[in-house]
Amino acid sequence: MQQDKTYFVYILASRPYGTLYIGVTNDLARRIIEHREGRADGFTKNYSVTRLVWFETYGEVLLAIQREKSLKRWRRDWKINLIERTNPQWHDLAHVFLGPEVETMPNGEGGSLDPRDKPEDDSL
Repeated sequence: MQQDKTYFVYILASRPYGTLYIGVTNDLARRIIEHREGRADGFTKNYSVTRLVWFETYGEVLLAIQREKSLKRWRRDWKINLIERTNPQWHDLAHVFLGPEVETMPNGEGGSLDPRDKPEDDSL
């Protein structure tokens, strides 16, 4: 069976070097909005984890889920290094999915991403 969907493994942060959350979804724009509007009850809502700082794309759901589970087992410093390889300033990358006019953080923090900082392995 041919899959035409794209799946995303992503990392959200409360702030640079703050609380991290790793997730997987087939609609990252929708999921970002859910996290920011507090519609995703639980960890991200309780700890205000809303800044998209890293993501990867996959064409197969099982590979995306496997990657998510793997990243969740990583040590914190490995996760930070992964983020900083493509996003050393911890910019909020939400505008890649929501458009440049969207406020990058609910409280006005964040900043625009320089296109040169866009992850190289992203196919969008």
